[in-house]
Amino acid sequence: MTGPFTVWAPDGLPEVNPGDDLVALTAPVLAGLQDGDIVVITSKIVSKSEGRVVAAHDREQAITDETVRVVATREHPGGTTRIVENRLGLVMAAAGVDASNTPDGTVLLLPLDPDASARTIRAGLQRRLGVRIGVVVTDTAGRPWRQGVTDLAIGAAGVVVLDDLRGERDTHGRLLTATVTAVADEIAAAAELVKGKSDGRPIAVVRGLGHLVTDEDGPGARAVVRLGPDDMFAQGSAEAYAQGWADAQAAVADGQG
Repeated sequence: MTGPFTVWAPDGLPEVNPGDDLVALTAPVLAGLQDGDIVVITSKIVSKSEGRVVAAHDREQAITDETVRVVATREHPGGTTRIVENRLGLVMAAAGVDASNTPDGTVLLLPLDPDASARTIRAGLQRRLGVRIGVVVTDTAGRPWRQGVTDLAIGAAGVVVLDDLRGERDTHGRLLTATVTAVADEIAAAAELVKGKSDGRPIAVVRGLGHLVTDEDGPGARAVVRLGPDDMFAQGSAEAYAQGWADAQAAVADGQG
């Protein structure tokens, strides 16, 4: 049974610049880490340290460059919103390209491999601080059918990312057949409650969930991504309708041929 846990966001992290050693910068503000703690890091500072700040006077072009597949496009008074699958397999607005808190004329791309970033940070912090921890790298995204945005895990190391409860029984004895909990996303969302979007505290520590910290790095947050045959909503409704209409017309044309 999971007991109480605590989440806090330490102060004191300096501005992160391209080429900075993120482990060296974060270790001093995380000096009190204990075995079983989970460090939750906003992807923005991971991207900055890895030099993912790129010149892009046209943010739309940067989004196009990071896009693998367009899911939905909507025009609105403020411009155009594109929901796309990016190079990491993540489906989100603007491919995760961020134009906030970066110098004029630049945008910030997501880390090339957030799971690898999480593994590197975990190994470095464990070595420096002598503790056994987990690391989750997060980004912000919207969700179908829900207003607002929340943080989710895009990288993870040493943390259970999915808790498969299938085969267990609920409190009434009923067999669970479909319940798989996205633990890493829940940790990311809990951490965002204390980090905030504009408070200058991009790191949080979760204590009390040591049963979710693993010896091995594990499969990473990539295991949470649902694509291919498992994705029942691979297109926006308007796009799916248009594609279905086009397919129907093509089938009629083939039949007439």
